[in-house]
Amino acid sequence: MNANLKWFRSSYSDGEGECLEIAPTPTTLHLRDSKSPHRTLQLTPATWTAFLRALPAFPALPPLPARPEMLA
Repeated sequence: MNANLKWFRSSYSDGEGECLEIAPTPTTLHLRDSKSPHRTLQLTPATWTAFLRALPAFPALPPLPARPEMLA
């Protein structure tokens, strides 16, 4: 994994180590759990967008806004 990635923490983090972190690059979104930072998930921006658009189909989950500025 690239040691130069700039990780951002979710604004929904509780401050107790249960956080989703994301490191966007032009071609890949890197996701990790702050409790297990050595394990990451890599997605293309198109896959991430499709995931966010699919969330409203699950009524138990509130829709999350896409953050296009994270992809720049």
